[in-house]
Amino acid sequence: MRIELQALAIRHPAARPDAPAALKPLTLAIAAGEQVAVIGPSGAGKTTLLHGLACALRPVAGRLLLDGIDPWGLPVRRLQRLRGRLFLAPQTPPLPPRQRAITALLAARLPRLSLWKSLRALVYPDDIAGAYEALARFDLADKLWQRVDRLSGGERQRVALARALLAPASLWLIDEPLSALDPTRARQAIDTLTEAARVRGATLIATLHQVDVATTRFARVIGLRDGELAFDLPAREVSRERLRELYAQHEHELAGEPAAPPAPPPPPAPAVMVCR
Repeated sequence: MRIELQALAIRHPAARPDAPAALKPLTLAIAAGEQVAVIGPSGAGKTTLLHGLACALRPVAGRLLLDGIDPWGLPVRRLQRLRGRLFLAPQTPPLPPRQRAITALLAARLPRLSLWKSLRALVYPDDIAGAYEALARFDLADKLWQRVDRLSGGERQRVALARALLAPASLWLIDEPLSALDPTRARQAIDTLTEAARVRGATLIATLHQVDVATTRFARVIGLRDGELAFDLPAREVSRERLRELYAQHEHELAGEPAAPPAPPPPPAPAVMVCR
């Protein structure tokens, strides 16, 4: 899917009408089948960008074009069909806890199923082999029939990523896919995603805190800061100096370290009592 942003600005629905946009006017183009990493400190607007591309947040200014079509100018039914071609994987997977992994996986195919087939799939999974293969690529084949609430946080995250392999989507929007994974699992997961997107011809946009993964696994890197475009460069041109500027005052994120805890409040001043 081809993407074009024309001075696109997005404000979160919960924000005040006079609040500044979380994503300030942004102009860029992403070719069909391209793979792009989006980096930047917390609060940079990365997640807002993904939700805007997923047609989950309406722009307050500018235009979004998907394959040359403005989704917000479509009738409701056509907009719903277009959303069926978009796959968004949030950082915290919204998987029903009592659902089995296979059911959560096959739910990714719902945009292409009729109402009757969708209801039937809740009881009789219709593609066990496909779900097994998708989980196997993330080293989770033995969890196929496991309930979601019995999986670890990293396993749930990988189940959510495996849904991309089954979704009838041509645009994959992946938000912080490695946050609950150790380095080995993280490399396996990102390599699986990028390879599957390449074979499918899907456009892949992933937000990442792991700068080294962004610059070694993606050919193009976009840097956001305070809702604005800091740079849009081939990965080989993302220098340490650019990264230091991007993460200024957020160096712990660049180093992959947790934020320092806030200083404890000072003890209260002793009360002065006068006895008569």
